[in-house]
Amino acid sequence: MGATPTPERISLLLGLATLMLATLPRYLVGGHETRLSLMLMALAVVAVVVMLQWRLLSRQARSRLPGLLRRLGLCLILGLAIMTAWHTLSSAYFGWELLVSHGATLGLLLHALWLWVRVPR
Repeated sequence: MGATPTPERISLLLGLATLMLATLPRYLVGGHETRLSLMLMALAVVAVVVMLQWRLLSRQARSRLPGLLRRLGLCLILGLAIMTAWHTLSSAYFGWELLVSHGATLGLLLHALWLWVRVPR
């Protein structure tokens, strides 16, 4: 508690929100209404946290956020491409909703690893 918000943290939270949105079709198709409701509630909490973190950012930190969001988008696209190749080579077709969910998960992991390696300590 009391940690200074960073644009990296906000980009990860926005990636988490994107991942949560990407899993919603799986719950809709699978008929998991309870899980869908819980995911929507968690998504609302993440959105509130992002807004609070955004308000606490300095002007200089806010200027770094667009570059981080471009990097997040690149990682999400790369994750989707890798998962498409993986599902094509190793398994039968399960459906687009599983592919999008797995691609978003891999993309967020790639983004987090990229930040971990690149953030100066």
